[in-house]
Amino acid sequence: MNTTADKPVHLAVYDTLADWETGHATAQLARTGHEIRTVGPSTSPVRSVGGLRIQPDLTLDDLRPEDSALLILPGADLWDTSDDLAPFARTARAFLDAGVPVAAICGATAGLAREGLLDDREHTSAVSFYLAATGYAGGGRYIEADAVTDGPLITAGPTEPVAFAREILRLLGVYEGEVLDAWYRLFHDSDPAAYGVLENAGAL
Repeated sequence: MNTTADKPVHLAVYDTLADWETGHATAQLARTGHEIRTVGPSTSPVRSVGGLRIQPDLTLDDLRPEDSALLILPGADLWDTSDDLAPFARTARAFLDAGVPVAAICGATAGLAREGLLDDREHTSAVSFYLAATGYAGGGRYIEADAVTDGPLITAGPTEPVAFAREILRLLGVYEGEVLDAWYRLFHDSDPAAYGVLENAGAL
């Protein structure tokens, strides 16, 4: 288990963000020593789809790939109703170009598709036709799975926050092997046997 992190994980926050999609990931990362910093279009507060008011720690313009361990992009209504979040997709391109991981879930996958970032990478989302509606060229790389990791890119659909978190924890080396599997089984399947594995590993 990796209990320290040299660089923070950045969580994108914007109006209408789907606040249930990233909680497992950010909570477990924070509990294992990763600093979580929120990044918004500006430093003005945003409000999630669940009504949570979030004050960004920094602006997107101030975010640099070299200062980050990972950029997490949650879904949001705005991904499909405006171009307001396109700058976040462009930032994801800068991260991937620099070899810094990006994790996108739900509507954020459509944003990456519009940016061309899924054309040549294996990926998933809510359903294939959701991404097809963006007009992207990556339909042949779509995988029917809870979550998909291709190199430094993680994608997942809106109903899979635990699988999304599992891939993040794996990619950052927080948990691996039996412990990672047990973590997933506990939070996804409510498997009581997994609790003992995590307790013995000091992962609770």
